[in-house]
Amino acid sequence: MSTQAILPRILQVGEGASAQVPAILASLGCTRPLIITDKMMVELGYVGDIQRCLAEQQLKADVFDDTVPEPTVSSIEAGVDKVRNGNYDCIIALGGGSPIDSAKAIGILGKFGGEMRDYKFPRVVDQTGFPIIAIPTTAGTGSEVTRFTIITNEVNDEKMLCVGIGFMPVAALVDYSLTLSLPKRITADTGIDALTHAMEAYVSRKANPFSDSQALSAMRLIGPNLRRVYRDGADREAREAMMLGSTLAGLAFSNASVALVHGMSRPIGAAFHVPHGLSNAMLLPVVTEFSIPAAAERYSDCARAIGVASESDSTDEANRKLLEELHELNDELEVPTPELFGIDRNEFFDLMPNMAEQALHSGSPGNNPRVPTVDEMIELYRRLW
Repeated sequence: MSTQAILPRILQVGEGASAQVPAILASLGCTRPLIITDKMMVELGYVGDIQRCLAEQQLKADVFDDTVPEPTVSSIEAGVDKVRNGNYDCIIALGGGSPIDSAKAIGILGKFGGEMRDYKFPRVVDQTGFPIIAIPTTAGTGSEVTRFTIITNEVNDEKMLCVGIGFMPVAALVDYSLTLSLPKRITADTGIDALTHAMEAYVSRKANPFSDSQALSAMRLIGPNLRRVYRDGADREAREAMMLGSTLAGLAFSNASVALVHGMSRPIGAAFHVPHGLSNAMLLPVVTEFSIPAAAERYSDCARAIGVASESDSTDEANRKLLEELHELNDELEVPTPELFGIDRNEFFDLMPNMAEQALHSGSPGNNPRVPTVDEMIELYRRLW
């Protein structure tokens, strides 16, 4: 059976990659970019750096910097209006997963109209919107190389998964130097997000030889370096490894799928405004323990790839070490329980059935090696407390 792999047309990787944006625009025949970002990227000077690079080639870029963490339908409306009313021929998406996801949605809605819910899964969006040049500034979401975007419908607190080639950036400029300013909390949350992407892609029912190679390579980079960047954000070698690992993990899950962790994570984020990587981290140990019986060999491969088990370890021993590592990682990276995050216990427990139903409808739990029932997902949520 053949496998279709969908990738950005251009992938520029390494220190200084972001400075290549004028050459990338020229290769795409684009001259009127809109930068979609957030206010932090403006404050850090990254937006100004991109504008200066463009100005050296007599190119001007307007800026939309009103994207928000965990983007919502209402948060992207002004961006859609700006694209529709401006004379732009492409979008430069600069920032973490939220600005890039926002840009993907704005690029489709700005060109084709309609509402975000019109584009949510199970619809597959193959129409091409505004070309997107993605420049990630976190080592985590992999959004720069995926055919997904996630936008929250604030009316019902549903995180809508939108899928298709139409959401794939045409170019990704992966420059680890842009992550050197990340604070510890974001470094941890996005790093565990990337680790989750790689693990879930590898154990997914949709895994294939192409995605396996990316997932294993990602885990080999992320495993030894996540703690290093958390302890020392100026560790350039570890930052570079994490950035490449994140992109490879993005390629892996974009061409396979995510699974139960992500399916259960999205409703927590939507209902309680928990950052996506953090809710993944809360879930990863308990979901891995639940899933191992259905894919023991695959999970043991993950343990060896991240460096906590050796080739001489048995499958059971490797998986024991994997679970131990996931718990210890959460402890060192100070991942809170839902209670310590500040979530009300009664509200969390009351919403568990609804969150489980939302997780099921996202489709991601069906990709898990052990497909859960709604009751089993409710029990997994309960075990987080």
